[in-house]
Amino acid sequence: MWGGRFGGATPADALDRLNRSLPVDHRLWPHDVRAAQAWAGALAVARVLTAAERDALVGGLDRVARRLAAGNPAAEPDEDIHTLVERLLYEEAGAVAGKLNTGRSRNDQVATDVRLWLRDALGSVDAEVTALGRALVARAADGVDLLLPGYTHGQRAQPVRWGYVLLAHAWPLVRDRARLATLLEDRLAECPLGSGAVAGSGIAVDRATLAQALGFARPSPNALDVTGDRDFVAESLFALALLATHVSRLAGELMTYASSEVGFVRLADAYCTGSSLLPQKRNPDVLELARAKAARTLGDLVTLLATLKGLPAGYSKDLQEDKPALFDAVDTVLVTLPAVRGAVETLTPIPERMRAALDPALYATDLADGLVGRGVPFREAHGLVGRLVQDAEALGCAVNAVPGAQAAAIHPALPDLLGSLGDWEASVERRATAGGSSREALAAQLAHLRAQLGD
Repeated sequence: MWGGRFGGATPADALDRLNRSLPVDHRLWPHDVRAAQAWAGALAVARVLTAAERDALVGGLDRVARRLAAGNPAAEPDEDIHTLVERLLYEEAGAVAGKLNTGRSRNDQVATDVRLWLRDALGSVDAEVTALGRALVARAADGVDLLLPGYTHGQRAQPVRWGYVLLAHAWPLVRDRARLATLLEDRLAECPLGSGAVAGSGIAVDRATLAQALGFARPSPNALDVTGDRDFVAESLFALALLATHVSRLAGELMTYASSEVGFVRLADAYCTGSSLLPQKRNPDVLELARAKAARTLGDLVTLLATLKGLPAGYSKDLQEDKPALFDAVDTVLVTLPAVRGAVETLTPIPERMRAALDPALYATDLADGLVGRGVPFREAHGLVGRLVQDAEALGCAVNAVPGAQAAAIHPALPDLLGSLGDWEASVERRATAGGSSREALAAQLAHLRAQLGD
């Protein structure tokens, strides 16, 4: 491909091992073939190829695709996927294969191939995000009547519904899907093909028509920029890393709830592993690995950003390292999401453990709100209820069991408020504002999420 300048010399073995990217970029072959066929069509319109030559190239590329689909491209000796496709095309189409790369470079080829691959990959990620979101919504609908403590700072705060907790992990997935949609509809909408190596193509191809033929909205506006542009990879890696972080947070919370000490849920045996030494163990490895996978995707993002830092405009071979990070992040997310979804779909809530954790101290905010209703400024009410909690601790009793006279000494309205607290359901229903944990507010969230994610 480029040996004429070097007088027939071959690269050193050490350089060949460093430079060879085919074991990584072999998965681009369907997109490289597709882009090559579109390029052959554009060259024919530009009268660089005859119709017969175009047909010979397109047919040869079809045969190349069948060979690659049947074999193991990574095992071939070629430098990269572009050289592999070109070599096989010579075998299938003969000398006309030498005309295919007229006016194009591996620089605009790979920029196009990666965008085509990423559109398919992000579509697969979106499908898995949607499936996990639907699983959370379905389990949330089943958990409307289950009450448990809601936590802040790792401490019990107020009673909430189990369904409400699950939806708190579904909403981030909606935002993740919005980020993926922006990438697909905007960042990946420009076609680099026809940009050449650095300064544009010397062949007058119709780049707008070429872009449309490949499903892009428009051609890229600057050849020097687009051949070195990996913003779309960085933004995709950020979206994947944040998605993995959201899944990690879900996994972390479920791990706490599934622990022997808390016991709010039980994971299905199919999503647990055992111990090689301890016969009694049921380890939540699916959740532990989900947390670790988030760290891995974050590492992929940092790897790419560090690679891009300081590069000049245009293509540098450093950019070859974008694909290991990108492919790893996509693969990691696509193996993690189905496993976590399965764990969510099959876990069993333990209502009695949830209800047993509802300490009467969780009525404290209800009492403060009740004092506000009697005309007490909230900051004063906050302090008064805090004193009531202190007295309950000193007496060794629940907040709602503090003797009436002692409560009245703090504020005359407290005995009446303690007597009218109602049950935990009543406490939750007092949080009826939009986005809250009441039954009506939760129903509205479920409806919204079903509209976003489908049934």
